[in-house]
Parts: sequence; C-alpha cells; structure tokens
Amino acid sequence: MSTQSLSEEVKKRSTWSICIGVLTAVLGCFLIVYPMATATITTVLLGWTLIFVGVAHFVFALNSQTIGNFFLKVLFSLLYGVCGIALAFFPIAGVAALTGVLGTLLLIQAALLAATAFQVRPIAGWGWFLMDAATNLLLGSLILKQWPSSSVWAIGTLIGISVLMSGISRIMIATKIRSGAADVEHFVRAA
Repeated sequence: MSTQSLSEEVKKRSTWSICIGVLTAVLGCFLIVYPMATATITTVLLGWTLIFVGVAHFVFALNSQTIGNFFLKVLFSLLYGVCGIALAFFPIAGVAALTGVLGTLLLIQAALLAATAFQVRPIAGWGWFLMDAATNLLLGSLILKQWPSSSVWAIGTLIGISVLMSGISRIMIATKIRSGAADVEHFVRAA
C-alpha cells in the first residue's frame, strides 16, 4: 500500500469516526434532556436481560448433577426472573429502586476511594482518588437526599452524560488521528 493511499484511508476512517462521535454526542444530549424516558428504557432493558438470565439459569439447572445444585440453580433462576419481571413490567417502580441502589453504591464507592487515597498518600497524584471520592460522596448524597424524587433525573442524566462524554472522546481521538495523518505518511516512509 502506498503512503498516499494509507494516509487517505486513515483520513477516511477518521472522518467516519468523527461522524459517529457527533451522533453519539447528540444522542447523549437527547438522553440528558429526557432523563426519565432514558431511565425507563434502561430499566426495561435491564429487566428483560434479567428474565433471559433467569431462563438460562433454569436451563442450566436441568443439567445439574446433584439435587442440591439443581435447587440452588432453580432458586437463582427464580430470583433473576422475578427481579427481571418486576423491572420490565413495572419500570417506574424499578427506576425508583435502581436510583436508591445507585445512590448507595456511590456512597460505598466514595468510602473505598477515600480509603485508597489515604493508602497511597505518599504517591504523586493521590489527591485524584480523594477528589473522585468527594465527587461520588456528593452525587450519592444528592441522589439519596432527594430519593425517590431523584429517580426522575438521576439514572437518565448519568447515562446521558456517559454517552455524551463517549461521543466527545471519540471526536477528539478521531480528530487527533486525522491531524496526525501526515505523521502516518512519515512513519510508513521510514519503515
């Protein structure tokens, strides 16, 4: 492959990646604007996933070698199935429950990150762990303080921010690759 065609191929693929990044960022903004719809859709998808996992556990239970393993696997399949049905068919209540779990997880993560920060304290950059812990503590406290009314915005907004940041990072990486296409030509000539 010639240097020119390789450079054009890198530019073409980076352009496609920039377009996907823009679409992802726009989708992230949409998810942020409609957080309850985002949370409800996420809850329904999680519910159906748990239903399928419950069915899979039941199928595995049928292949058990001992009666103890059979009943344990059936118990797990029922647990997954009931939770999945609850989330899939009662998504508003599921969003409220998941929001409470999310707030609690953020508080637990804050405590673990703070402990990690103080364990690695002499190492440069230990403050980033502490800052991450403070952010998690703030978010978890904010979610739980307003719970269950925080269910309207918490999950959908956080998922939207995640999708938005994914799109922005894709755009930035593709732009960097595109601007570095001349470096690709130089690298291929040197090889």
